[in-house]
Amino acid sequence: MYLAPRHAEIIDLAKVEGRVLVDDLATRFAVTPQTIRKDLNDLCERQLLTRIHGGAVIPSGTQNMEYEQRGKIAADEKQAIGAAAAALIPDHASLFINIGTTTEAVSQALLQHGRLMIITNNINVANRMRPFPQFEVVIAGGVVRASDGGIVGEAAVDFIRQFKVDFAVIGTSAIDHDGALLDYDFREVKVAQAIIANARQVILVADSTKFERTAPVRIGHLEQVDTFVTDFCPEDAVRDICREFDVELIETANLSASGN
Repeated sequence: MYLAPRHAEIIDLAKVEGRVLVDDLATRFAVTPQTIRKDLNDLCERQLLTRIHGGAVIPSGTQNMEYEQRGKIAADEKQAIGAAAAALIPDHASLFINIGTTTEAVSQALLQHGRLMIITNNINVANRMRPFPQFEVVIAGGVVRASDGGIVGEAAVDFIRQFKVDFAVIGTSAIDHDGALLDYDFREVKVAQAIIANARQVILVADSTKFERTAPVRIGHLEQVDTFVTDFCPEDAVRDICREFDVELIETANLSASGN
């Protein structure tokens, strides 16, 4: 498929960064925002990109993007979400942490905590927390997914079911307007469902780009969550669901604006 040089570079940037924004591209290529919007519309018509507010992303379809690319999307927002979620967890607690770049941001923020017991099916989380003597790190057994170091499958599900912990920190690949939490791999979803079922409090961490994506496998529903930590919730319907089911909604953009 032939692409004009600027179009090809836009696609390459989207693959590396996860998303491209109109204003950034206009500055980069020294053209008007209107020109970039036309470029993005052309690429979206060819199904090479998917439009979002203010820019575009690589189409999600049924395939998840590379793990390192996912980590670069909304990196600052994930760091703020990680800090806000970690602040909800007291010392001497037990918790699950599942697969995801945002849950990894929580694990990074937890390094400032005192004694914790962490059960995880995320090799990256285990490696990050293992060297610190105040943490007891327990890792699930099962199939290690090469793409992201996630441990999935029935063995991991059976392992998780042995525990009943104080908190679960979970991520999701997409959030539907009806409150459905969605992912790509049914094996990962089974583990996430076991984590939700075996925690006293469930903390969902997801940045606002998850509202722009879709995925084919249902993890569960927002009503199963106690606290939802995000940078910003753009969906009024999701806000209504949080109010209806008494889900605490924490938006880190509001915390920053208030100076907290």
